[in-house]
Amino acid sequence: MSALLIATNNRGKLAELKLIFAGLPCSVVSPADIGIDLEVAETGSTFEENAALKSAAFARASGLLTLADDSGLEVEALGGEPGILSARYAGENATDSERVSFLLSKMNGIPEGKRQARFRSVIAITTPQDLHTELCSGECHGIITFEPRGEKGFGYDPVFFLPQLGKTMAELPKDIKNGLSHRGIAARNAIPILNNLLNLLNNP
Repeated sequence: MSALLIATNNRGKLAELKLIFAGLPCSVVSPADIGIDLEVAETGSTFEENAALKSAAFARASGLLTLADDSGLEVEALGGEPGILSARYAGENATDSERVSFLLSKMNGIPEGKRQARFRSVIAITTPQDLHTELCSGECHGIITFEPRGEKGFGYDPVFFLPQLGKTMAELPKDIKNGLSHRGIAARNAIPILNNLLNLLNNP
């Protein structure tokens, strides 16, 4: 059976994607599972470029069908920030709670009706033979709260409020979150592409 490499060591992302891809005809592995320690400079100016950079680099290093995502938060009142800098918004080695605190400090004084935001995710899938890459995406719209709520999830989930559910992302069970999150939507959009590629790999 073929393997699919998820090009991240972020445990939250890995757990989400492994759950969504559980039905694929392959084993799902992380770089740590196969002994790859690789840092890819995210030099792109878009989520698409950074996802493709990561998936191609890990496909080349591993020789495996590889999937990478680049995702982040875009806040309307901040002109789309933090965007592709979401993970580094509060500094290179900031914790999730530090990123959330920094975001809330930047939004100090922005009233309730002006706090719209969206999560965006772009997934890149790269074949190792020719480094051909395909892209798919997903997004989820919400509102930034004034303080964190919830213990689940990771990243900016505790301040991303979903009006239709009356909860933040961090208050949702995994299955509910995966059903409506930006990464869940992008990952489900990736499943037909992955099934096709895995069929070719499993039946050369």
